[in-house]
This record gives sequence, structure tokens and C-alpha cells, in this order.
Amino acid sequence: MRILVTGGAGFIGSHLCERLLDEGHDVVCLDNYFTGSKENVAHLLDNYRFELIRHDVTLPVFLEVDQIYNFACPASPIHYQYNPVKTVKTSVMGAINMLGMAKRVGARILQASTSEVYGDPEVHPQPESYWGNVNCIGLRSCYDEGKRVAETLFMDYHRQNDVDTRIVRIFNTYGPRMHPNDGRVVSNFIVQALRGEELTVYGTGEQTRSFCYVDDLVEGIIRLMNTEDDDIHLPVNLGNPGEFTMNELAQEVSKASGENINIKHLPLPQDDPKQRQPNINRANELLNWSPKIPLAEGLKKTVDYFAERIKT
Repeated sequence: MRILVTGGAGFIGSHLCERLLDEGHDVVCLDNYFTGSKENVAHLLDNYRFELIRHDVTLPVFLEVDQIYNFACPASPIHYQYNPVKTVKTSVMGAINMLGMAKRVGARILQASTSEVYGDPEVHPQPESYWGNVNCIGLRSCYDEGKRVAETLFMDYHRQNDVDTRIVRIFNTYGPRMHPNDGRVVSNFIVQALRGEELTVYGTGEQTRSFCYVDDLVEGIIRLMNTEDDDIHLPVNLGNPGEFTMNELAQEVSKASGENINIKHLPLPQDDPKQRQPNINRANELLNWSPKIPLAEGLKKTVDYFAERIKT
């Protein structure tokens, strides 16, 4: 197939492009390089089945493709709060433009949504049926609400125009090619540990997250795109249900990096969720998917990547 990946030069997008090429598809990678990087896909440029286009999804683009993976949007608070209006436009206008193209050419389209649609959840772990607890005027809402509107658009294009849509709600993901300064906890901890700095823990460090290695996530995303089921158009959680406190994660990073660590505590950011853990029963049933790579193994691969990057 000929497949478009928007945000394809980003962390998850670049791994997705790589996997799709390995499966024999023609891949068009579209990115404006706000948080993505040519470096993430440089090793793919010699592949004649790979095309790289610099483009912003808030503007229309006209391509003939069979499938679209819509991943274009900054995903870490530092980046999406830098220009919150543009973040909303990327999620909303990007979804409209990609859905319009899918409708025109009859392509199947998948939206990369987020566990942030659940906000600071009052239900734990979070199933897809949970409507969430989001502050719609908070500092994080440019991302949370943008993704929620994108989900609305995907469902309405499916119901009104019969567009073949998929929605994945992605929980915390980590691995090589994460941006070293994206402010997310795994990359923060690893870079600080490797540089011999204190690890920054917000609040008491007892808030929890669930961490999925990027290869596991990409496997689930591709299964979701290619599964046929009457119920497949509704959102699907993808993430690792293993739950860790930030203090436990700090200790795991210490083991993976071989560094002794010290911790400094800072105030908890506004609307920062206290718990985040996916209920993946739906992914188990629909996709026969569950994550395989344990945190210790994934962290070691990620530490090796950052160690090389810091060195160079």
C-alpha cells in the first residue's frame, strides 16, 4: 500500500514509518519539524519507497494514498504549551484536512489520540467508556481538548460520510528518538541521570504512570489500522497496564543507567494527573494485543540511545 504518516519525523511517527517500510509499503512522511527531526528518519532516506515532505497539517495537502496515520501534534507539555493556539489548530484543522483527504480518495485513516482525554481521572484504571475529567480552560487544555475535538470529528466523518476511521488513545510511551528536552518524565530522568544531575520529581513522586515501549505501541497501532470489526471505529486504549510511581521510575532509571541518583522535589504542575493506567481489555479482545517488553528492558534500550546522543 501507499501510506501517509503525518508527524512521521517525530518520536512515534518515525518508528511507525520504519515498521511500515519493513512490511513492504510505500511510505510518505509529512512533518513540519516543530518537534520532529530529519535526524529521526535520516536512515530511511535511501529507501526508494520512502518520501519525506515538509508540510504543516493545518494547511490542506493533496495526495493519493491508501491509508493515513495522523500523528502530527506536539505531545509534551513544554512543546504544546509553547504555542497553545497552534496546538489546537494542529489537532483540529489537521484532523479536518486529513479526514477530507481520506474522504476524497477513499483511504482508511487512524487518529493518534491520547490518554490526556481522560484528564485527571476519577476512574482507575481508565476504560474507553470513561468520559474523563478535563479542565477545558486549563494550561493543558490546548492539547487535551484539541484531541477530544479530533475524536469527535473522526466519529462524525465516519457516521456522516462513511469514512473508514480508527482512533487510538495512546498512554505514556518511551524509547529511542524521544526528544531529549521534551519535559516528559522518562527522557527527563534518563538525561539528568546520564549528566550526573539531580532527578526532578514533581510533587511527592507518588503519582503514577504506565510506560509502554514504542515497539509494543507500534505493533498495536498497526493491528488497529488493519483489523476488520464492526466495533473498530470506537476508541481503543493502547498502553502498558504496569503502573509505577515516579519514585519507582527514578529507581529503575538508576538501575538501567548504572548511575547513583539524587532527587529534588518541585511543586506539582497545574492539572497534572495523579494516576494514569490504561484498561486494555478492548485491545486484548479486538486486536489480540498486549505489551511484551518489560520496563527494565525498554529503559536499557532508551538509556543506550540517550548515552550515544549525549556523547555526540
